[in-house]
Amino acid sequence: MLFLALAVVWSLLVGALRWLVAHPWVPVVLLLALTAAVGVWVHRRRETARWDRVRERGLRYELPQIDVLHHRQFEEAVRDLMRRDGCPEAIQVGGAGDNGADVKATDPFGRRWVIQCKHRAAGLAGSAVGTPDLHVLNGTGRPVHHGDVVVLVTNGRFTTKAVDFARSQRLHLVDRHLLARWAAGSTPLWELLSALPSPRRPSPGS
Repeated sequence: MLFLALAVVWSLLVGALRWLVAHPWVPVVLLLALTAAVGVWVHRRRETARWDRVRERGLRYELPQIDVLHHRQFEEAVRDLMRRDGCPEAIQVGGAGDNGADVKATDPFGRRWVIQCKHRAAGLAGSAVGTPDLHVLNGTGRPVHHGDVVVLVTNGRFTTKAVDFARSQRLHLVDRHLLARWAAGSTPLWELLSALPSPRRPSPGS
């Protein structure tokens, strides 16, 4: 039975080779078609990447748009804003076992950003972000994630104690009002925050 199957396969291969020898133009046509298909695929990939860059450069969010996001979508929005501002390798890492980091990025000056996101469906009317969340971020932002700039972003507000604690620990806070300026404008977050660490390297445009 096996011998018969092998004989059939061999016969088919020999027949195919003879047919190709009799029609030498067929492999050429197939090769050209494959080359064209690959070229179209590469072109589409490049166009998609180009339009992604255009979209990121022009990305804007208004607060009502942000308020209706799921918390995971909020993390993705923060990631995309960092990409828009010049951090093409910004990633969303939030989830189980994230150790307090939802977004990581490296800015054009070489500084590593570790960002925690706290979304409030009710915006300012939602519960204020307090010191417990900052304790987690402070405990992992630099020791675990090796961040130069450690940030907590919310579309809500912070308690007074949280603001004081952040200031004492060199943590940066982005509340609803600052988020509105960042998300709806075109100014990078590092130009909206004060007391940032020194750049690790010059900016690409300097």
